[in-house]
Amino acid sequence: MSDYYELLGVSRTASADEIKKAYRQRAREFHPDANPDDTAAAEQFKKVAQAYQVLSDDQQRARYDRYGEAGVGGASGGPSAEDIFGGGLGDIFETFFGGGGSPFGGGRQRGPSGPPRGQDLEVIADIDFEQAIFGDQIDVTLKIPSACTDCGGSGAGEGTQPVTCSDCGGSGQVQRVRQSLLGQMVTASPCARCGGLGQVITTPCSTCRGEGRVTADKTYQVDVPAGVDSGSTLRLTGRGAAGPRGGSTGDLYVHLRVAPHDRYVRDEHDLVTEVDVSLAQAALGTSIELETLDGTEPLVVPPGTQPGREFVLRQRGVPHLRGRARGDLRARVRVDVPTRLTDREVELLTEFAEGRGETVGNGKEGLFSRIKSAFS
Repeated sequence: MSDYYELLGVSRTASADEIKKAYRQRAREFHPDANPDDTAAAEQFKKVAQAYQVLSDDQQRARYDRYGEAGVGGASGGPSAEDIFGGGLGDIFETFFGGGGSPFGGGRQRGPSGPPRGQDLEVIADIDFEQAIFGDQIDVTLKIPSACTDCGGSGAGEGTQPVTCSDCGGSGQVQRVRQSLLGQMVTASPCARCGGLGQVITTPCSTCRGEGRVTADKTYQVDVPAGVDSGSTLRLTGRGAAGPRGGSTGDLYVHLRVAPHDRYVRDEHDLVTEVDVSLAQAALGTSIELETLDGTEPLVVPPGTQPGREFVLRQRGVPHLRGRARGDLRARVRVDVPTRLTDREVELLTEFAEGRGETVGNGKEGLFSRIKSAFS
């Protein structure tokens, strides 16, 4: 035996609105659509419905408060949730939440459903780095269910037409009328004979075998906007699978995968590249030709440039998808330290270090021979 107030999670002094609100919350929590194949949740759902049926009625609530379940027939086989609402548990949601049915997708459709819509399809497209930056047109080829050309998508054989389903009269649904304490309740479900299509095929098309579609290779030209990145998705409306028996076509989702570049790394809307300069160029300065995605541009490296310094070229980065602006190109300096030196180079570097009062070598042998051996 369960206490009805505890089932709904309310106090014994709760108002009618509080009881109704608590019931809705509990019903959503334990509804079979939200808990498929959970018998415990289904049983709890029934108990919650029974509790609400009693506590929402002032007279029954008064009897329950005084006598418990025995006062409302609960202990002696009183009305169940199905008795109250006329059968299916989903009808409770029809009563309290409108004609849309269960909030978990189990609602009943009104009127003929017609041929179902085709599936949405997904495909991955590989593009180059430059294509992602500047945009391009690419071809995407995939196997896709398409409308059968022999029967025009109807599924009917040559010289024949689909006929109206005799069971549902072309509506695609059959209705049932049930009597409940709230009056007559009408529920509808897809017609088993025609599968909810409203029509049946007496002579199927020999090509598509009555389905109205066949699988074939299709190539679509896709416009790739400038500024996309790996993970960007393009939606092609009406380019998905054709629906069976003339149903509408689904959509095609193209997921982009961008190949890496050998010189550039993307940082949101900026491009980052490394510029190699020698030790002498970093110290004395130089001017180099920098290869950008827009072409070659001069880059002045001033004297005393330190490793890691960045030079920014404005508007040479990635275009914004929703605007005309572009990010920047950041050229990061990398100083190349030579690993092999000639005798003369060692002499010059040694003189340079001595002139600056810098200690070089490890102090265990002659300075010149140590430097020479280190770079030999």
